[in-house]
Amino acid sequence: MRFQHTLTRWLGALSLAAATVALVAACGGGDGGSNASANTGSGGGNTSAGGGSNGGSGGTPLASNQAAITVSTGVATIINMPTVSVTICAPGTSTCQTIGNVLVDTASYGLRIVNTAASGVLGSLPVSSVSGGALVECGKFVTSYTWGTVRTADVKIAGEQASSLPVQIIGDLGSSGVPTSCSNGNSPSNTAADLGANGILGIGPAPYDCGSNCTTSTLYSNYYACPNGNTSCQVTTVPLAKQVANPVPSFAGDNNGVIVAMNPPSGGSATGTLTFGINTQSNNALPAGVTKLTSTTAGDLTGTLLGRAITQAFFDTGSNAYFFDTGGSTAVSLPVCGNNSSFYCPSSMQTTTATVVGLNGAQASPSISIGNASSLFSSYGSAVPNLGGPFGNTRMLDFGLPHFFGKTLYFGMDMTGSGGPPPYVAL
Repeated sequence: MRFQHTLTRWLGALSLAAATVALVAACGGGDGGSNASANTGSGGGNTSAGGGSNGGSGGTPLASNQAAITVSTGVATIINMPTVSVTICAPGTSTCQTIGNVLVDTASYGLRIVNTAASGVLGSLPVSSVSGGALVECGKFVTSYTWGTVRTADVKIAGEQASSLPVQIIGDLGSSGVPTSCSNGNSPSNTAADLGANGILGIGPAPYDCGSNCTTSTLYSNYYACPNGNTSCQVTTVPLAKQVANPVPSFAGDNNGVIVAMNPPSGGSATGTLTFGINTQSNNALPAGVTKLTSTTAGDLTGTLLGRAITQAFFDTGSNAYFFDTGGSTAVSLPVCGNNSSFYCPSSMQTTTATVVGLNGAQASPSISIGNASSLFSSYGSAVPNLGGPFGNTRMLDFGLPHFFGKTLYFGMDMTGSGGPPPYVAL
């Protein structure tokens, strides 16, 4: 998921949500014939946070460093949305709320929760301040934006906890009076229905959502100082300690990476396991046979696809499809769908192999198979394999959730700031 002008890549599927729903409706697909309605609730305190009693990707009980991943109808019936439950608490207290349907995003950094999903604890979360005003963050997209305060919370996922973590609360200030430099004439996307989830759990390799880019200059900053609600807001620099932060590096242990293991889709949905830590416990060892590709802080690799160079390749559970441009190649036939140009609709399954290259020179050759989106939506429910679409005229390759089905991928955190190892993805 790409976030304009910063390292953050979240909610790339946001711009596709309406397109996805439109395509599902046009094709008569979506829920695979199920009559179950979408869960539009706010995620109350009785939602499981993932613990030892919940089944993982193999149906076995989960350990304290593991959370169950579910790909189902969610809050807005958007396909390929992997979610977990997250508990947020007022710092240092037992005033907590467990929130379900939080999107797992391996290509963004930090926790963001829709305000209505956290209504039971929101008033107890202190708002961060900067330059004499409340600290607010803007998320800019092609046709929409998000807006909300940065607050401090204790964040619990399974048996892990990040204490006093800066998180964003989306939509708590409303949309009236939002600075035009944020809204840019677009519509707000500040609700769970807009986002397709109650929040986003960004667990990519970067420890902060903007990093040093936002500490000394406002040029790349999406942070604002707002002394009077949405009025008089000014773009501001933000020290690292106040930036929305990735919870994983703040865990007391199991904090050097995450493992995403997904089962293939079955019965219209899919399950998986999010494991915290790599080589810290017996259940998170890095296998000897995997290829370890060091990446940028943003999680980017380079590579080749369809005979041309790729400048940014990344593995992204927060995107609901593979996204790449064919560059006019005749090696595959990938026309866009006639009723929706956001996805490919080939007449038969198209398979190609990409090459991805790490900063350490290591290489891997993942296979990509793309099917007809119209047929896929008619045949599957909430979890759809082999779905792909164009990425515009770019040299980017987004390995979205379909690539994760039936696989286990390992993501090492960027620990260089504390003298540790660089970030990596292992395939």
